[in-house]
Amino acid sequence: MDAIWIIVVTFVGYLVAYHTYGRFLARKVFHLSNEALVPSREFEDGLDYVPTKRGIIFGHHYTSIAGTGPIVGPAIGIIWGWVPALIWVFVGSIVMGAVHDFGSLVISLRNQGKSLSEITARYINPRARTLFFLITFLELLIVIAIFGVVISAIFNMYPGSVIPIWLQIPIAVCLGLAIYKWKRNVTLATMVAIIAMYATIFLGQWIPFEMPSVAGIPATGVWVLVLLAYVFIASTIPVTVLLQPRDYINAWQLFVAMALLIAGVVGATIVVRGGFTVTAPAYNPSPSGAPPMLPFLCVVIACGAISGFHSLVASGTTPKQLRQEGDAQFVGYGSMLMEGVLAVLVIVAVAAGFGMVRDATTGAFTTSAAPWQGHYATWGNVTGGLGAKLKAVIDGSANMISTIGIPKTIATIIMGVFVVSFAGTTLDTATRIQRYVISELGSDFKISQLSNRWIATSIAVITAGALAFATGASGTGAMTLWPMFGAVNQLLAALALLLITLYLKKKNPWSYFLTLIPCLFMLAMTIWAMVWNEMTYLHKGRWLLVGINGMTLLLAIWMVVEAFVVFFTPGCAERQPEGCA
Repeated sequence: MDAIWIIVVTFVGYLVAYHTYGRFLARKVFHLSNEALVPSREFEDGLDYVPTKRGIIFGHHYTSIAGTGPIVGPAIGIIWGWVPALIWVFVGSIVMGAVHDFGSLVISLRNQGKSLSEITARYINPRARTLFFLITFLELLIVIAIFGVVISAIFNMYPGSVIPIWLQIPIAVCLGLAIYKWKRNVTLATMVAIIAMYATIFLGQWIPFEMPSVAGIPATGVWVLVLLAYVFIASTIPVTVLLQPRDYINAWQLFVAMALLIAGVVGATIVVRGGFTVTAPAYNPSPSGAPPMLPFLCVVIACGAISGFHSLVASGTTPKQLRQEGDAQFVGYGSMLMEGVLAVLVIVAVAAGFGMVRDATTGAFTTSAAPWQGHYATWGNVTGGLGAKLKAVIDGSANMISTIGIPKTIATIIMGVFVVSFAGTTLDTATRIQRYVISELGSDFKISQLSNRWIATSIAVITAGALAFATGASGTGAMTLWPMFGAVNQLLAALALLLITLYLKKKNPWSYFLTLIPCLFMLAMTIWAMVWNEMTYLHKGRWLLVGINGMTLLLAIWMVVEAFVVFFTPGCAERQPEGCA
């Protein structure tokens, strides 16, 4: 199949979905109103609650939810075939992921910008709030610790990306000053920032940086320490100083990268002899060493289809900055579809671009199934490390981009910077959200010290650091819990959908099936995956994972039982913390 048709059909489908199903949800299900008082205006403080133009907050939200998920997930999940991966990304993002993100954002907007953990007390009960908090805390703990390792590993893989990534910080700060303090034209300031950011990519190629060991701590450990120090600062200063502008320019970096990939698909369609065709198998149900396609396709490919982490952003930083309810469709539903677009481009890069071969003598391009078959021969080849996970994406993307005249070495650095940038924005946002969650819990249990942003952020950073260095100075301790992260993340998505269902049952009873059906599907897939994982961990004697995975599964089942008791109890679809009215 020609790869360009995958792009055309899915992109048109996403546009139609936004203007039909997305609009239907906004108008008929959630009844968005620009007259409603939103948290950014009710609690405006210049620190966390800041009314923001929807284009800027879209950039923050999009880059925060994306991270490396829509890149790594499809690059692994395609091992079962490009057709199942594409169907899950396309259908899942429209009827599950975008609904999940949109619903989480609306609920938080209408509950003072609180996290879903806190809101659970209202729609279920205080016990469920504590259960949701524990699962959320575990998710964010792993994200913060893991993304420190991910970024350090990419820095080691692509030394040319180090300088561009760190120079994004002063560029973002200057952009924030230009927009908020100096009142410069947003479009002009954005163009200058984007040009400066891409100029640093060429600088990075000329001056690559490799972190040395320091005081016996290897390079990865040093980078993790530097990154944890950075996110401590970034997560305590006003969002307009760094978080917003950095995410905003990174969103534009993404748009440029996506435009290059699309141009690469067109270029490859023109220059590849015999046509730019998909070389990956359409369906590969039993790859060597891989777990079963169901339920694990729905767990491995999270971002790009549906991801529980998105509900934390949608009920964390974003609702505190949205200036009116009407922007929720664009930011909540629209950004998830854009993430689906990115995941589709990744699938094309791996399924077709990775198979591009250039003749060293003539320079002509052809396609071959050999690169794909070699890399995806076994499950271990693909999941053996971050380099293995990213190889097909980076190489496939660089192959495609090289057809429009950009040298493959430059294209590789562009993609490396692109991946690290997204990991960095997720790391920033996750740390700030963990601070919010800890502060809310402190308020609930009347521990006033936890409401202090310095103390709450310290707890977020120190616990992540403890996990990162639990196995030694390399800072890779979080990798111990990485095998269970996917299932925990998707479990969180199912629980968020469950909460949205309870909200809709009270507010708009006829429409709750729109979230109940995806909720039940995700509960089935994730619980199935967690039970399968538990049996695997037991068989391999991985007792730490047995304990944490098993406890998480029990907490989730407990919360689901609590929620369905409320669901089937008349008059208890909405509760205040003290009980049913």
